[in-house]
Amino acid sequence: MHGEYKVPGGKLVVADVEIENDTITSVVISGDFFLEPAEAILDITRALHGIAATATVAQLAAAVQRAAGDATFIGFTPEAVGIAVRRALGHATSWHDHTFDVIHDVPRDPYMQMSLDEVLSEEVAAGRRGPTLRVWEWGANAVIIGSFQSWRNEIDDDGAAKHGMTVVRRVSGGGAMFVQPGNTITYSLHVPTSLVEGLSFEQSYAFLDDWVLGALRELGIEATYVPINDIASPAGKIAGAAQKRYAAGAVLHHVTMAYDIDADAMLEVLRIGREKLSDKGTKSANKRVDPLRSQTGMERGAVIDSFLDHFRGRYATQPGEVTEAEIALAQERVESKFATEEWLKLVP
Repeated sequence: MHGEYKVPGGKLVVADVEIENDTITSVVISGDFFLEPAEAILDITRALHGIAATATVAQLAAAVQRAAGDATFIGFTPEAVGIAVRRALGHATSWHDHTFDVIHDVPRDPYMQMSLDEVLSEEVAAGRRGPTLRVWEWGANAVIIGSFQSWRNEIDDDGAAKHGMTVVRRVSGGGAMFVQPGNTITYSLHVPTSLVEGLSFEQSYAFLDDWVLGALRELGIEATYVPINDIASPAGKIAGAAQKRYAAGAVLHHVTMAYDIDADAMLEVLRIGREKLSDKGTKSANKRVDPLRSQTGMERGAVIDSFLDHFRGRYATQPGEVTEAEIALAQERVESKFATEEWLKLVP
């Protein structure tokens, strides 16, 4: 059995594995990584022989680390070896094991956007929908606060009213996002948990954002992943990501990018935004966030098209759409959850 894992920003690790009676009887670890001393690869492969085929990534990585001793891993980690082995055994999947539905959706109001994110993830977990990339279009101005943020600490109600902002709460953690239609690019990945098998939350952010870093570099932007959940260039922050893992078997990973920004309006609406800027001695949000419009000179639609072309060129895809049944379920969820005072003021 054959499994591969490309470390985000690092090297490829390949595992070729044989098992008998649910035990690993043969394993070959290869790739374009570096390991010093080189002979440590023999100790690593010997250490994996005899391990149960049900071993977790953590258990496999621990065996690799013990066997390697003081060896230096360059471009990969013991965890990367564990992930490659788990993929070979069929416990984890890679991007190339899936065909992704690609949806460039119609404009929807902020409550529906929050609800659809949850509904589509649940549909993936239930096996009624395949892995999906959905690019959003916003029907109204919005501030999206993280599931654990305090409304009163984050939002200036007068500023929100002045700028016609709908305040919504998403299912994932992280910070507030300031959104104006036409100034923002937002997308969600709805994928099975097997795609991030063995990855920590921080590792999975880098892993799931890797494709968009490639898309940005094609546009001439030297984009990098900045732990825990930011995408940035030398000119400034480009985007923030957030993630929710569903116990039923799906991961929601969504990203909001600044195409353009009304920094003055943002600072009138977001209280914490003022604090984040002030503690860095920054007087203008334009110095903290550098939008894609200024970095590329491209129209927003052209940037989105370029992103989707890159994704299609990288993975197996097919055109997709949000179904009527999903829309109906999402509307029900808006009324029972996402537009309710109980959810919006979950943390007052």
